[in-house]
Amino acid sequence: MFYYFLKYVLLGPLLRLVFRPRIEGLEHVPSSGAAIVAGNHLSFSDHFLMPAILKRRITFLAKAEYFTGPGVKGRLTAFFFRSAGQIPVDRSGKDAGQAAIREGLGVLSRGELLGIYPEGTRSHDGRLYKGKVGVAVMALKAGIPVIPCAMIGTFEAQPPGKVLPRIHPVVIRFGKPLDFSRYAGMEDEKAILRAVTDEIMYTILSLSEQEYVDQYAAVAKAEDAERKAAEKRRLPRMPLS
Repeated sequence: MFYYFLKYVLLGPLLRLVFRPRIEGLEHVPSSGAAIVAGNHLSFSDHFLMPAILKRRITFLAKAEYFTGPGVKGRLTAFFFRSAGQIPVDRSGKDAGQAAIREGLGVLSRGELLGIYPEGTRSHDGRLYKGKVGVAVMALKAGIPVIPCAMIGTFEAQPPGKVLPRIHPVVIRFGKPLDFSRYAGMEDEKAILRAVTDEIMYTILSLSEQEYVDQYAAVAKAEDAERKAAEKRRLPRMPLS
């Protein structure tokens, strides 16, 4: 109930009014049946803009940190995500990927839409990064189509670290469903999973027209943070007057 309250009463109309997103290819999202909507991830606002414009309910696998934050803000955030029907996924540890796949398959088994960001985390610089193969595993095991989606302009509207978004043109572009039935029963073959994931990412790239980086986003973030820390350590100290 809270999901539909947000969508139609509270958050949806506000997002449409502020961002006035242009929607392209919405006819590619099936009106019924299970499907994965796989998109690029540029901004925290992605979580809300896509559900606001879809006619059907969509469930996202959200990082567990959104549900475990400290203080009043943390509790409000957790309440918001839980009430909106989003599923917490622990991204740490070797079993994290399998847990996410199990949760995702549970959503798909009910004939629902599952939203997933194959990059695994938000892009810190607006570029598109290498996809993780979990999306391919779920698509092949469930035998369902993948709808590619490109969020355009959300990085400029609310880049990582910015709490309040600013008004900026936003385009939400859906591509034609990708059918991977030719790989049925091959979800345990690493080469197949990589090929399926790369096809999904290439299609998202074609829709978003971003620059592509053949590296995982989390690795690139860590390297960038280390580089900035090293540069900060090398900065000369100002003499005391």
